Amino acid sequence: MGSNQTTRASLHGIAELLLAGPQYRQHGTIRLRVLPGAFSTIVAPDLRVDHQKVRSHDAAVEVRGATYAELGSRLGVIAGAPEGLYQHGSGAQPSDRPVLDPRAARVLLDALDRGDQGLRRFAPDQIPVLWPEHFDVAITVNEVNYGVSLGDDYLDDPYMYVGPHKPRTGAFWNAPFGAVRPLAATADEVAGFFAEGQQVLRG
Repeated sequence: MGSNQTTRASLHGIAELLLAGPQYRQHGTIRLRVLPGAFSTIVAPDLRVDHQKVRSHDAAVEVRGATYAELGSRLGVIAGAPEGLYQHGSGAQPSDRPVLDPRAARVLLDALDRGDQGLRRFAPDQIPVLWPEHFDVAITVNEVNYGVSLGDDYLDDPYMYVGPHKPRTGAFWNAPFGAVRPLAATADEVAGFFAEGQQVLRG
């Protein structure tokens, strides 16, 4: 596994075990949010992840060398994924050790930020959510999912997608769940792809 894949998997594990899990156990929500160069919980515990550290209001813990459980202990939370909500997540266990390559992490966090900004430009009245199950930032408008993934079993590199709840056919729809394109270089181009998908759906 290359550094990008390892870093992506580790960020996914951190999102799920250290942010979403503890937040869900306290407040019943797994929703996370994207910040410039980082992502965070939306309610307590107040935790934020950047390219090499997990931060709380009073601590900044280096990821390097620690297990998820050890990181959780230093941050005052118990590491563990949300239980009973979904079947497939990061696959990370509290005893695993996340590994973040700072350069790869910056690239991936920038991709999330670009996706978040593109979604906000496309649908200003929506609040993008970073979901810990598939580790993508997305919104739903009129039974259509719009989002950006950092990569997965379907496509290894970051990509943007339009996923109607009801399957569609035609040249635009090139994936089993809708339409995908490699992640565009700017937030405006990301928003443009979503707008194109919306226009195709309107016929």
